[in-house]
Amino acid sequence: MPPVRAATSEQRAAQRYTLLIRAAKLVTREGEFLCVIRDASENGISMRIFHPLPEVANMVIELQNGDRYGVDLRWQEEDRAGFRFTSQADIARIIESPSRFSKRPVRLNLTAQAEIECMGRSEYATIQDISQQGAKVACSSRLALDQRVKLRADGLPDIFAKIRWRREGTCGLVFENTLQYGELARIAQALQRRG
Repeated sequence: MPPVRAATSEQRAAQRYTLLIRAAKLVTREGEFLCVIRDASENGISMRIFHPLPEVANMVIELQNGDRYGVDLRWQEEDRAGFRFTSQADIARIIESPSRFSKRPVRLNLTAQAEIECMGRSEYATIQDISQQGAKVACSSRLALDQRVKLRADGLPDIFAKIRWRREGTCGLVFENTLQYGELARIAQALQRRG
């Protein structure tokens, strides 16, 4: 991939590479947030963001293949943010993003109070993770596989889904309509604020 010059007059020490698009998540003590890596060098990355990020220490960028890199927030402006790696990063691996597993949507781990409605009855539930296509939810009912339910929570539009799996008090929901990436980013931020 051809290197790209920085948008500022600052001369960077490391060559920067434009990535097509790399979905990722930023993991902080304030929560997990969706982002899109736009370009990278061995020293840092710039990303598209969907809301203001918390200014906290000890952030980690996690790629879809599970690779994790410690980062420090250097700047954020509207829908972009720049980060410096806390240690040298393998730029070739970031660009290639190899994985032995099939590509999965980015999952955001969070804890958010919710309700599941099924056949006219509602019960309290806790969202434990969420992606564009589904969520992991803890609830007391043993819902039937392929059962159609409605998931509700503050900050989340009502979502119709089906039960795909059940395990030890949790179940996996697959949404009937896939969430847009930016929409999920804003929903996750709202859910984590309400916690």
